[in-house]
Amino acid sequence: MNTDIFMDNLEKYVDPKAYDDTYQHYLIDVPLLSEWAKVQGGIIVDLACGTGRVTLPLAEHGHRLIGVDIHEEMLELAKSKSEAKHLPIEWIRQDCTKLALEIKSNMLFMTGNSFQHFLTNESQDALLKAIWNHLNYGGVFIFNTRFPNLKDLAEIYTTKEIYIDNLGRVVTEHTTETYNALTQVLHCSTTREIRDNGTDTYLETDRISLRYVYPLEMQRLLKQNGYEIVEVYSSWKKEELSESSSEMVYVCRKSTV
Repeated sequence: MNTDIFMDNLEKYVDPKAYDDTYQHYLIDVPLLSEWAKVQGGIIVDLACGTGRVTLPLAEHGHRLIGVDIHEEMLELAKSKSEAKHLPIEWIRQDCTKLALEIKSNMLFMTGNSFQHFLTNESQDALLKAIWNHLNYGGVFIFNTRFPNLKDLAEIYTTKEIYIDNLGRVVTEHTTETYNALTQVLHCSTTREIRDNGTDTYLETDRISLRYVYPLEMQRLLKQNGYEIVEVYSSWKKEELSESSSEMVYVCRKSTV
């Protein structure tokens, strides 16, 4: 598996500190994950863990955690945060499609819609097979992904936002999203015009591509890779999935097939 497909899709994460400042307080997924961690027990594996947004609070709840990510700088920040809190989390840099941990687990999870970073059928299969190989029988894989709302994806979507960043600079941000129906991939491009001290102005740009999967497609994908769906929700609050959902949250169990 060519890892360039992942490394070329990391522009949004070039500044781990800024990313962490933006998302560290988003903890809506922690209660459901903690609930399952209590049931499953043992070492829990957080895949695409980033800066440890979910890894750390689960460790603070008393669970044993391993955090895995392909982004070295994100892991370094996560490690510094866990050391500051004296949390015994193991951080490992690996491509999740080539997962090679020395343990099997009763629970692996992937949050933040990270499943959408796997843009091809081959990379999705490789991810699910790698996770299957690291699950004990009866173990669960929990993840979320955005719901493919056709109305939102059918149009070129542009936004403009003006805000003050954490350095006190005025930022004008333009984002364009374009969906390719053949590949089911949404291509997002963002340009930021940054004014420093009211005089100096410069531009920053980044891109990201995200794969969308339809519910029946996901059902078949999981079954073919050896999982049975235990629960599917429209949010981390366990709301029922519907046509108006914006998100899908899956709890899947490793099957014997």
